[in-house]
Amino acid sequence: MAPTFVVVPQWQGSISPRAMRLVDGAAAIQGDLPFSATRLVDVPVEAGDALDTGVHRFSAIAQVRERHTKILKDTTDWALSIGGDCGITLAAVEHAARTHPNDLAVVWFDAHPDLHTPESSPSGGFCGMVLRAISGEGPTELDLQASSTVPLENVVLAGIRDVDDAEDVLLHERSLVSVSCSELADPAALVAAIAATGATHVFVHIDLDVLDPSALDGLSDLIPFGLSVADLGGAITALRAEFTLAGATITGFAPASPEAANDDLPSILRIIGALTR
Repeated sequence: MAPTFVVVPQWQGSISPRAMRLVDGAAAIQGDLPFSATRLVDVPVEAGDALDTGVHRFSAIAQVRERHTKILKDTTDWALSIGGDCGITLAAVEHAARTHPNDLAVVWFDAHPDLHTPESSPSGGFCGMVLRAISGEGPTELDLQASSTVPLENVVLAGIRDVDDAEDVLLHERSLVSVSCSELADPAALVAAIAATGATHVFVHIDLDVLDPSALDGLSDLIPFGLSVADLGGAITALRAEFTLAGATITGFAPASPEAANDDLPSILRIIGALTR
């Protein structure tokens, strides 16, 4: 069955000076999605307030999460959520975890591990905290149920290369599994890492900054030595051959202009095709 496409043009989780471009990026991708299979989450215009959580713009992020969750509950199969910033992945993984209890692994294709808490974050941006929140170790105000979390031992980090000190400590203390960009040229190591979790369902998160800046112009963060589109597509194809896809997100498209978006869209559509065909 074809997935439902859920477009979530949230920008409030990002701390990038290009954050508002994420709204334009989501809209550009939406224009190439099948209309009848696409749902749009209404994102508030206002930035939102921290509400003493240590998370910038928390009130808006919480509101978007609630609206995203409501749409996901109405999907009949799996959903591909299109951001916006990578904070949208919280609701998407929550939904997949509830649908496949105790049988879900997460592949985190991202230049950043996003493992901060409000206490460790140097910025207060939720985009840098979302994976920690998915594990149930994030802000207490998110009020996640245990059945909708995925423990860090069921997460495989893929392509990370911009890691803060607090995240590096956690990576080593918890022996988290990470597959480098060079290793992803052959997806066998990634497939083996997911198999080692024992899960038969996999959720695939893609922050487009996992790609090398030479592969895509419209990145909100430019981190060199990333993946090629071909290597990312090959890794996705290998995962789908071995596991059942439970959901996915694509985030971080921040084009400078509509013309620049058009230049990047063929590459993004190749990634969407690898997830859906």
